[in-house]
Amino acid sequence: MKRFSNTNAILAFVTVAREGSVSKAAEVLSLTQPAVSHQIKRLAQETGMALFQRTPTGLRLTHDGEAILPKAVSVLTAMSDFHRSANKQSGQVTGTLKIGTIVDPEFIRLGQLLSRLGTEFPSITTELMHGVSGDVLDRLKRGVIDAGFYLSARDEAEQTTDDDPIHFEPLADFSYSVIAPVGWDARVRNASWAELAGLPWIGTPAASVHNRLLTDIFEAHNCVQNVVSQVDQEASMLAMVRAGVGLSLCRDSIALHQQQTFGLTICNTVSVPARLSIATFAHRKDNAVIGALFSQLKGIW
Repeated sequence: MKRFSNTNAILAFVTVAREGSVSKAAEVLSLTQPAVSHQIKRLAQETGMALFQRTPTGLRLTHDGEAILPKAVSVLTAMSDFHRSANKQSGQVTGTLKIGTIVDPEFIRLGQLLSRLGTEFPSITTELMHGVSGDVLDRLKRGVIDAGFYLSARDEAEQTTDDDPIHFEPLADFSYSVIAPVGWDARVRNASWAELAGLPWIGTPAASVHNRLLTDIFEAHNCVQNVVSQVDQEASMLAMVRAGVGLSLCRDSIALHQQQTFGLTICNTVSVPARLSIATFAHRKDNAVIGALFSQLKGIW
């Protein structure tokens, strides 16, 4: 009877099947592309089957690949259950926790979180992946991260992927203000959204919470935002406002500090409510490793 060496090749096969390319699978698995290709080649040799065929848009499963994919998924599920039961039996929570992070570390209390996790769950290894808020959901759906911090409107509907809902655990509600350069008081301080739209704005990527919030607001007011520059870091946005480039959203606490320290203008007539949450798949929120993350977040929020 032919024996397969380990589950790494099966994991690579399932991930490439899901992602449709070796490069995307390598990102999910935190491996190099040659390493993933080697695992696929190894499994193909061990099974004696061609598993994928190349197409102009990527890799596609062959008939044989489609036939064994459900069995491969079953093997991975069984191994996961085995490790979970073994860890539970030993009384330890072990594993790797991949967390998507956003904005500045102080706002999401990242230092406190990692410190508490290290103390309470020393057998958990954490890996951080930084990006804008919309990147967090994309990476979660692709399996690149286990959970991630997410910024949204307070009434934003929960998102799903197929039949697998994403669970959002609220951490904090806050508000954004509109800030403007020094000397813009007359144009900004008592302006409406329609009036603000025509002024120069510092834009952000489509996946960012600033972009999502402002797009909804300006569409509701039937006006178009006048974006003159685009950045993806909050520090850069503030620097550009101070340099006189244009307007930006800014968390209330930071906006007040910027006003007091640099004399920036705050619009008094508008405010944008928002929410910080932690997101993970609903079916995984009771997973021991992810549960450890949630338990420590409750202690600092």
